[in-house]
Order: sequence, then structure tokens, then C-alpha cells
Amino acid sequence: MRSEPIRVVLAEDGVLLREGLAGLLDRFGFEVVAAVGDAAGLVWAATEHAPDLVVTDIRMPPDYTDEGLRVALELRRARPELAVVVLSQYVQHSYATELLDSGDGMRVGYLLKDRVVDVTEFVAALRKVVDGGTVVDPQVVRQLLNRHRNPLSTLSTREREVLALMAEGHSNSAIARKLVISEAAVGKHVGNILAKLNLPPTEETNRRVLAVLTYLRSENTL
Repeated sequence: MRSEPIRVVLAEDGVLLREGLAGLLDRFGFEVVAAVGDAAGLVWAATEHAPDLVVTDIRMPPDYTDEGLRVALELRRARPELAVVVLSQYVQHSYATELLDSGDGMRVGYLLKDRVVDVTEFVAALRKVVDGGTVVDPQVVRQLLNRHRNPLSTLSTREREVLALMAEGHSNSAIARKLVISEAAVGKHVGNILAKLNLPPTEETNRRVLAVLTYLRSENTL
């Protein structure tokens, strides 16, 4: 049985929730070695303190999109044995499945803030993850399963926006103007879209057209 306290890095941009969680974990015998409010702070704290457990939100500065989830995945790639629990208000489909698959699916959790109704059960879930288990809210499982029936499920929100504009016939430069981003960024998004849709370069087919056809088929089935 573990004798020393579980060392935790906590990442949450809301100061009241962050301090509340830190106090809660301390009360149950965890050692919060760092409590940070953004993705850069999470990277630094996890590197500096080498914790047993990272508890992170998804949306954090600077962009409030999926920074926390992406950092969690990077940390797991560097340290597959690191326990990670995502604690969020919603299900972020991009990267979520990849995170849950990382480290052979061990020492990982995905919980929804609004569905945590019992503090003791929450703490038990954290300990279970540290001990090698997996804890995923049933609502997360349902949404991921439903999403994965759609071939566009792996695309980020921005990539879906780019693909929708591609389907409308816009060039990369026109898409860049509409989304107020650089043309280079659009090109990168297009490359990611083609890769995620498993459309490798060939001489016989136009991948951009195939991507648009995939988008149109998927939208018509929603």
C-alpha cells in the first residue's frame, strides 16, 4: 500500500475552482506540488516537479480551445506512466480518444465537472487512476462513440471550419481572409485534414475533392 502522498500538478484557469480543488486534495492527503492557470504553466510544472498525477481542465489560456488536453497528451507521450485526469465541463472530441489510448489506456481519466456529485467518489477515482486504472464518465464514452461514427470526428473545430469553406469552393487565400488567419495556417489545416481523413497523395485522385466529398456525405447524415 502506498505510504507517501500522491504528488499532484493541478491545471485550471478559474482561480476559485483551482484553489478549491487544491484545498480539497490537500484535505484528502494529496500533495499539490503546483497549481497553475494555463497550458505553459502546466508544461513547466509537470517538468519541474515530475508529479504522480496531473489533473487538468481542457480550455485554458491563451486560446481557450483544447490546450489542456493537448498538453496532457504530450506529457503522456513523454512519460507514459504519468497518471492524467482531465476534468472539464464538456467533451472535447479532438485528441480525447488519443489521450485515452495513450499508455495502453492505463492511468488515465476523463471526468465532467458538472457530473461530479460526490467528493469521496471523485477522490477515489483519482486514486484509482494513479494505481493504474482508467476512469471515464459514461457521458464521455457515449459522445465519443457517437462521434466516431462520423469520419470528421477527428477534425478540430478550426479544421472543420476550413473544410466547410473548402466545400463552398473557396481557395486557401479566400479561406484565410474569411477566418482572419494566414494562408500558411490554412495550408497547415488542409494538410491536417487530408492526413486525418486518411487521404494519402496519389496521381489518380484529387485529395481536396475527396475531402470535400467526405464532408458533404457526413453532413448529410447528421
